[in-house]
Amino acid sequence: MNKRITVLSGDYIGPEIVEQGILALEAAARRFGHRFEFCRVDFGGAAIDSAGVPFPEETRKACEEADAVLLGSVGGPKWDSVPKEIRPEKGLLQMRSALGLFGNLRPAKLHPQLAFACPLRPEIVEKGIDIMTVRELTGGIYFGSHETSVQNGERVAADLMAYSEHEIDRILRVGFEAARKRRKRLTSVEKSNVLDCSRLWKERAHALSAEYPDVELIDMLVDNAAMQLVRDPSQFDVLVTENMFGDILSDESSMIVGSIGMMPSASLRDDSFGVYEPIHGSAPDIAGRDLANPIGTILSAAMMLRYSFGMAREADAVEAAVDAVLDSGLRTADIMSAGMKRAGCREMGAAIAAAIG
Repeated sequence: MNKRITVLSGDYIGPEIVEQGILALEAAARRFGHRFEFCRVDFGGAAIDSAGVPFPEETRKACEEADAVLLGSVGGPKWDSVPKEIRPEKGLLQMRSALGLFGNLRPAKLHPQLAFACPLRPEIVEKGIDIMTVRELTGGIYFGSHETSVQNGERVAADLMAYSEHEIDRILRVGFEAARKRRKRLTSVEKSNVLDCSRLWKERAHALSAEYPDVELIDMLVDNAAMQLVRDPSQFDVLVTENMFGDILSDESSMIVGSIGMMPSASLRDDSFGVYEPIHGSAPDIAGRDLANPIGTILSAAMMLRYSFGMAREADAVEAAVDAVLDSGLRTADIMSAGMKRAGCREMGAAIAAAIG
């Protein structure tokens, strides 16, 4: 099978980790008889430097012509002084909107080999952690109107959170479908005791629940969800929530599985197309030093194989290779413990690619 993948390497450690994701994809292609074509274009800070904007027309076109996109981390202090309209992070919002990427999947699974790195008590860790956060990605406060005005002699800032029924329904369906394929428990996270948006969200969740009688629906306020994630994360199967809540909760869940460097993600629309990236930042402090953990990117590549290409065996092979390398004791600095062998970004990527076959 032939597939075209657009590569947006991003900034600082972005190119380092993306190269390891490509190595994993190439290894899977060789083993299973596929051909992947990679098209590299600038995005984020790199695109600001080359084209003056974070999401140039050339990059948009390359994404639209691809079967999937592999994305590295973007942004960093180099571009802190540019106008807010063209900051690297603005490119992410523009891309999500232009490509219709409304659904974000962020799995948080504690690998047994990294149980020592979980900050929670051992009796909590022993229960296991395997959570899928489904985050709405193109609505809510990040995409609402933003205004700063002067009232009574002082500046006042306002950001609008708004959701329509169809926006809520489509992400809830992603959540219900994900839960149906897992352990059939869906926790809908909102703030219905305060926000009208959340009251509409809760109403639609219960209306759609009738279509999924095999899935248990649980309502949970976002502040309680944040507490429960550290009190007993084993209670969660799939979390579904709006944009800002999902951003915060999925970052919290990344820390209870040992390292944010282990966390992949997929941003999907209503067909097979998706953008795949680790959830961590661009880490300017370690850029160019061969210290970054590429596993989040490699697991994002596995998600690409599974969700965009329908290649379940290939995705399983990549995930099994990650487990095999962790079993061998090889570790990047962020997941080190006594008695383990420290590896750089390139060595870890090469070892996983070799384990894929």
